[in-house]
Amino acid sequence: MKKVLLAAGLGVALSGQSLAAPTEVTKAISPIVIDGIADEAAWDKAQWHPLEHLMVGTMPIPADFSGRFKMLWDNDQLYLQVEIIDDVLIDSHPNPLLTYWDDDCLEIFIDADASGGNHLKSYNAFAYHIALDGNVVDIGPTDNGGQEFVLLNDHATSRWTRADSAPYQITWEVSFRVYPDTFHHNKPVPPESLSAEQVLGFMLAYCDNDGSEEREHFVGSHEVEPVNGDRNLGYIDASVFGKIKLVD
Repeated sequence: MKKVLLAAGLGVALSGQSLAAPTEVTKAISPIVIDGIADEAAWDKAQWHPLEHLMVGTMPIPADFSGRFKMLWDNDQLYLQVEIIDDVLIDSHPNPLLTYWDDDCLEIFIDADASGGNHLKSYNAFAYHIALDGNVVDIGPTDNGGQEFVLLNDHATSRWTRADSAPYQITWEVSFRVYPDTFHHNKPVPPESLSAEQVLGFMLAYCDNDGSEEREHFVGSHEVEPVNGDRNLGYIDASVFGKIKLVD
């Protein structure tokens, strides 16, 4: 299923996850270095969460893809440690703006004020695709009311490493800043400062391609209620995100 730049007249129902209590994210007790090693003591305080909810394609067997993640925060940004088993890594599009969702990539969904709602033609929320080469892409609004693919490489920093023995686990670290809905790629605004008790909309997913023209699997952190059989709604509507709460 391809992602298309179409205005979406979808009345997306809230998922059960979005109505649940926010998942607590602990503040980092020491600096986090984004090097794909994740050996800082601060990570020991963070809880693992699975990537287990299918949104596109078929559910892969664990040897094909499996994943889990942790989160931390400080006053400047959020941090992700993601452990992934992926038997085939694919990045077949050198142009980072060309069908990037059909390459292997992380997709980070973030909504600064947890307001939900449509964000296909705005920055009401973000859907950052973090490519294997580190490029960060989202869909942004044009001045004439349309949409375009936009590089936002200054919004996130990432690095991954891969073990040299089976099952060749990938450790992927990402730090990313949180921007308000007043952001526009043609008129940038500063990222927000983060603080304890803040609640944000959040979801994480992984696009998995094993060599086809399109991704075979798209697996995420939260269950999405389908609309007309479609669960691939996060890039359109932030109402399907879960919520996180920053705690000391």
